[in-house]
Amino acid sequence: MFTGIVTDIGEIVSLTPAAQGQLHRLRIACGYERSSIADGASIACSGVCLTVVASGLDQGRTWFEIDAGAETLAMTTAKRWAVGTKLNLERALKIGDELGGHIVAGHADGIATIVRRDDLPDMARFELRTTRELARFIATKGSVTLDGVSLTVNTVDHLMFSVLIIPHTLKVTTLGGWRASDDVNLEVDLMARYAARLAEMK
Repeated sequence: MFTGIVTDIGEIVSLTPAAQGQLHRLRIACGYERSSIADGASIACSGVCLTVVASGLDQGRTWFEIDAGAETLAMTTAKRWAVGTKLNLERALKIGDELGGHIVAGHADGIATIVRRDDLPDMARFELRTTRELARFIATKGSVTLDGVSLTVNTVDHLMFSVLIIPHTLKVTTLGGWRASDDVNLEVDLMARYAARLAEMK
């Protein structure tokens, strides 16, 4: 489990595309201490929970490797990741850690597309579009996770919704580089999904 509070920005430094029936392996450089990353650990990479399969140091910088399977490549923006792509990173929540965002599974439900960016005096406003299937779980003042960042929904209009991003978040995540037409990983609020399921069962 995660909280949607980004703790580092990683960069893909190598990528081995998947052959038939094999996994897509990526090496990601980061600012974490090498000793703090164990094989088998879970790290959310732009909202996608992935498992560390190797780690090490290169010229004093920590790196870790992950494998992305066919489902991850099909459902998320991982299919377009390349060498140089920057990723929002968050390590798995530990018992006793502060829950600063909201409960995030790291299982991206799909993709949202940025329709418009408005740069305001003290923040940025993004309008996004998602699918009908996912839009029903998004509510005004509710929570969403976009590229691994826990955010509060500002407005909702059918398949469209908007979020307001404060300067700090723009600075310490990849959200500052978002532009219209960009696709981002979307995870809807887990509680909203359970509530909808319970309603369906009545």
